[in-house]
Amino acid sequence: MKFKATLIGFSAILMWSLLALFTAASGKMPPFQLSAICFLIGSLPGIVVLAVKPERFALLKQPAKVWITGIAGLFGYHFLYFTALRNAPAVEAGLIAYLWPLLIVVGSALLPGERLRWYHIAGALAGLGGTILIVARNGVAFDEAYTLGYGAAFLCAFTWSGYSLLTRRFDAVSTDVVTGFCLATSILSFLCHLGLETTIWPQTAFEWLAVAGLGLLPVGAAFYAWDFGVKNGDIQLLGVASYAAPVLSTLVLILFGFAEPSWRIAAACLLVTGGAVLAARDMVFRKSRTAPQPAE
Repeated sequence: MKFKATLIGFSAILMWSLLALFTAASGKMPPFQLSAICFLIGSLPGIVVLAVKPERFALLKQPAKVWITGIAGLFGYHFLYFTALRNAPAVEAGLIAYLWPLLIVVGSALLPGERLRWYHIAGALAGLGGTILIVARNGVAFDEAYTLGYGAAFLCAFTWSGYSLLTRRFDAVSTDVVTGFCLATSILSFLCHLGLETTIWPQTAFEWLAVAGLGLLPVGAAFYAWDFGVKNGDIQLLGVASYAAPVLSTLVLILFGFAEPSWRIAAACLLVTGGAVLAARDMVFRKSRTAPQPAE
């Protein structure tokens, strides 16, 4: 069960690797407007399940702390991320925000039944190194004029890592509640859009398809998969494996002609893959020890 749940959680990382491609193809829609539409689309699979199986509505009745954690995690992360990008250069803001996998790995030591080993930290640091090669390919220069943006990016990292770790503690809560989280995030994003942005709609059918793809996968199904994965899978391995997202995202952009290949990408792949393998040693050795022996 744990191995299967970890794989489901990793599928969220694969879907997040499509975020940059779909966003680039979605036109010039403002971020909060895009977030409102995508999270509304992302809630549709859950709504369909609830419509087909109305008895699952009872699973939405959860303590206030579950709803506060979920809505603060999804909406809070995106609000802080957009704030960071508005008030600091994208490279530095993205690099700071992507500290969340390392915070998950380190913070997992506080969870019941989890033990933090040196290779978990080493794997996370290797993944961070790979991320730096991708995100900071044009250099990093921190400027105190962007303090607000940097602060929002740090809070962004702590928000998502905190949400992921707290979700683990709600392991008895059904993933159906993610539907409610998505709907609430859509509504709050829409309100932010009304107050902060000018409405811009996609201009072509291709841009609308990209928006739909965002809502169905990286800003939709990925959150259901991540919820199930962190609740039931190897959260330390998922934390380290999360560093694969920016690398895979860059590879996808190269594949579709939005970026050029380079030695940085190759080195980043080696660092992220090596870090994930190192962090996964418990799972690998556990499977080898428990593998059935062939009959003589």
